[in-house]
Amino acid sequence: MPDFTYLDWAATSAIRPTGVIDAVTRYLRNIGATPGRGGHRLAVEAGRVALECTQSLAALLGFTGDTGRVAFTFNATHGINTAVTGVLDPGDVLVVTVFDHNAVLRCAHRLARERGVEVRMVPGASDGSLDEDALLRCLDGAKLMTINGASNVLGTSPDIARICAVAHDAGALTLVDTAQVAGEIPFNAGECGADMVAVTGHKALLGPQGVGALWVREGIAVRPLLVGGTGGDSMQREMPDAWPDHIQAGTVNAPGIAGLSAGIDWVRRRTVARVGADAAALKDRLRQGLTSITGIRVHSPAAPAGAPIVTITADAIDPATLASRLDREYGVLVRSGLHCAPETHRLLGTERTGALRFSIGWATTSDEVDHALRAVDAIAGRRGVAGAEVVETGSRA
Repeated sequence: MPDFTYLDWAATSAIRPTGVIDAVTRYLRNIGATPGRGGHRLAVEAGRVALECTQSLAALLGFTGDTGRVAFTFNATHGINTAVTGVLDPGDVLVVTVFDHNAVLRCAHRLARERGVEVRMVPGASDGSLDEDALLRCLDGAKLMTINGASNVLGTSPDIARICAVAHDAGALTLVDTAQVAGEIPFNAGECGADMVAVTGHKALLGPQGVGALWVREGIAVRPLLVGGTGGDSMQREMPDAWPDHIQAGTVNAPGIAGLSAGIDWVRRRTVARVGADAAALKDRLRQGLTSITGIRVHSPAAPAGAPIVTITADAIDPATLASRLDREYGVLVRSGLHCAPETHRLLGTERTGALRFSIGWATTSDEVDHALRAVDAIAGRRGVAGAEVVETGSRA
């Protein structure tokens, strides 16, 4: 058993089911080849593993139509960049929100600078809601809207289906970022009307780092972000029209795909509903406990749905120092900083010092939550270092 309490699941599932580890090891030991690169038995077996992964992912997240519209990526950031840059032309309008991750915001900034894309940001409130009037204004004439499935700072989750419908009524396509959704919040792309969905494999889907996916609804054209080898149609100078090769250049992370497939299988056996309910109960326990500690301000609202995230600041000690002491003195591992979501922190007024985020995962126990609460209570009662500048402790891919 680990000698620490891991409460940084929103960053990555650093503790994985044994089956995921075994799947990666088994792939490397018994297969080792690359999907789509050859007709020999190992390449065929590698292709089978990749196909089973896309089929499982489609079943879990409600991807409709041909599973070939699911392309493997490095992570959600890769998928988001592929979708946004592949859809927008010079002069187009992109709508983002105050809750978006830098995977969206930095991509939008680059397209505004390099292509003259007009970027409109929908403001919101600290309870995770969007300004409805501003949403309608921003969507007027827009080509694409990005939707954050769940805030990685607040844990709040919007009504994705309603926002997709509003965007479609305005003539805009939708891209849903499921980095904090897939595997722990019920989501069905077909039912909610999403046009594109970016997925990362290393969070609640329990796969290893370095593998994710992008699903694009049939009929939507996306220019490839990367070009290169696809294993077929090699005489063409352009990328093949056939999916997923059209946007899936280069060798994929086959061992990661094997691990992701095992992680998805684990989630499907347990069910997203149960995973979400278990995490929600622990989130409520954690949030209530943190709220009761003198000098702690809880920023995550008491929402019944959403990601199992609770973000705080302390009156007497800055987030980076608190995180360091929780680790060093109590073995509690959490994430301080701006969480790659600067506009959300600007909204909360924490853009200078950042905040401290606790996040719950499949292996979190009530004893671990209680241990973390005792640790925060003990440290918050001591003299801290107030007002320090923000110190980032890593980023999300």
